[in-house]
Amino acid sequence: MSFRKRNIGVSSGVDRTPVQNSSIQPRTATQSPPPTPGVRPSPDDGRPTTSTGSPSLDNLLAGHGGLAIGKLLLLEENGTTDFAGALLRYYAAEGVVQDQKVHVIGMPEQWGRSLPGLIGPAEKADEESDRRKSERMKIAWRYERLGEFGAGVAGARAPAGGTGDQVPSTDSSQATQPAFCHAFDLTKRLTHPSIGNMTYIPIRPSNEPLLVSIQKKLEAAIASSPPNTVHRIVIPSFLNPTLYPPEVSQPENVLPFLHSLRALMSQPASRITAMVTLPLSLFPRSSGLVRWMEILSDGVIELCPFPHSADALSTSGAATSHEEPPQGMLKTHRLPVLHERGGGSDQNIGQDWAFTLSRRKFEIKPFSLPPAEGDQEAQDNARSDKMPKKADLEF
Repeated sequence: MSFRKRNIGVSSGVDRTPVQNSSIQPRTATQSPPPTPGVRPSPDDGRPTTSTGSPSLDNLLAGHGGLAIGKLLLLEENGTTDFAGALLRYYAAEGVVQDQKVHVIGMPEQWGRSLPGLIGPAEKADEESDRRKSERMKIAWRYERLGEFGAGVAGARAPAGGTGDQVPSTDSSQATQPAFCHAFDLTKRLTHPSIGNMTYIPIRPSNEPLLVSIQKKLEAAIASSPPNTVHRIVIPSFLNPTLYPPEVSQPENVLPFLHSLRALMSQPASRITAMVTLPLSLFPRSSGLVRWMEILSDGVIELCPFPHSADALSTSGAATSHEEPPQGMLKTHRLPVLHERGGGSDQNIGQDWAFTLSRRKFEIKPFSLPPAEGDQEAQDNARSDKMPKKADLEF
């Protein structure tokens, strides 16, 4: 076993002075690119996700908290209502507010002018509504008519520099952080500088098939946009005979169009989401064409509105008297879950959901039937049998 002195180097006589090389640049700290407005990582698997304009619909989409980039959502609706069209307007308005590129197929510019007006971030709107509900529950009904809650002597107890309801925020990052989802008002009209950047692809006859020309125009519009631009493709009332010629609804025309659309959305450099509505009253789910369209879509949601009658609305009942009764059933046939790459959850498929479209939001919540009203005489007899007699209570 050999030993050596510790003060003697292993490779003596080697010049350890650094060599000056002009080709070698010193390392600098790489800065991460700034986050894209309206895009955040999925809480489930981290994939980039954008909002649909409805917080309840975002929470329903396989746990991603929104619609993942590169996914297509198919909205099917029964009857002659247009609840799916309202969802499309929320989806397009969210893209306009987030300065994303919105492409509308088959609709004129008047459709874009009818987008709902902006209220503010959805989280603040929900907090405001929850605060009002809690205040209504705190005060007694007899004092509710005397004035606004917090006014008068109680309002004078608020700290200086603010009202009693407002609490100063100590976190400055929350104020600068952009909102992921916004709240909109259907009774107002959206006014935003980016609303003029919307692209409208009309349905016009040409020498080539209609859907092929639409696909080429869509690809040209996306290619001419700056890189890293988030695109939203909106297709209202797809294959509706009032908009599309009859030959378009043939499978040899529809299925290649959906295949090419998915190929465009799956490109690595593209950041595209799409939402399509389909009238089931004209194209039922039992047909082979609709089944293939569902297979080619990443998410399939069916809207089943209730009949327009007072009896149906009263029996559909809400959980409390303050809640609005649901306006229809919502069925989730498919959700954007990538099994080959992992991520997402399909636990919401097959459950009973109900939807409510109000002036400010489209809300999805679990559906529950109200208690059945049976025979009054039978209920009285059952109550009398369960209640003990007065003689039995006396000692």
